[in-house]
Amino acid sequence: MQRIVVVDDHPLVREGLIQLISRHHDLVVCGEADSVLSAKKAVSSLKPELLILDLRLNKGDGLELIDFLRLQYPSLRILVLSQLDQMLYAERVLRAGAHGYLMKEEAAKEVMAAIRLVLAGGIYVSPVANEYLLRKLINTPVLRPTHGIESLTDREHQIFQMLGSGLSSRQIACELFLSIKTVETHRENIKLKLGVSNSAALIHEATVSFNHAAQS
Repeated sequence: MQRIVVVDDHPLVREGLIQLISRHHDLVVCGEADSVLSAKKAVSSLKPELLILDLRLNKGDGLELIDFLRLQYPSLRILVLSQLDQMLYAERVLRAGAHGYLMKEEAAKEVMAAIRLVLAGGIYVSPVANEYLLRKLINTPVLRPTHGIESLTDREHQIFQMLGSGLSSRQIACELFLSIKTVETHRENIKLKLGVSNSAALIHEATVSFNHAAQS
């Protein structure tokens, strides 16, 4: 029987996944978590084969959690289940070390197909995201762009999205356990890469991007 840990800060989402997975007798949800810290503890103590993870958690960074788990538990399979735009995040989570990216609005049948594929050693992305990633691989240079949203590092992109959600630099620093000075440095780098000249323009761009991601 293959063991699964579900990590999401919404109890109803965790409950729904547990009920869905429990219908399959060869799978068992052996634990659940709602934060980065509790996820680390669950993986350490329960030794699951698969972690189903939402990127947005109460405390900490989902991408950094993936990177940590990849190094500490190389045999652990990780499937991200998120409402964030797959065109923006699928590539990022795969590069961080996850083995699949699934949107939360997908049907139960597709969720189980993704779980099965990832547990079998495969990589799951939706057909739409797969086509997008292939076209990007073919048409873009190997080097990271120097301007625009795609030029942002994972940390810069995270802070950019948090600014768009209405958080201040102080709130972001608290959420990510960073100093305010570090967050402000990231903000300046983001402004340079996006070609905006002031904080008001940065917040506008961040808000537009955040709303687009939330509606996708």
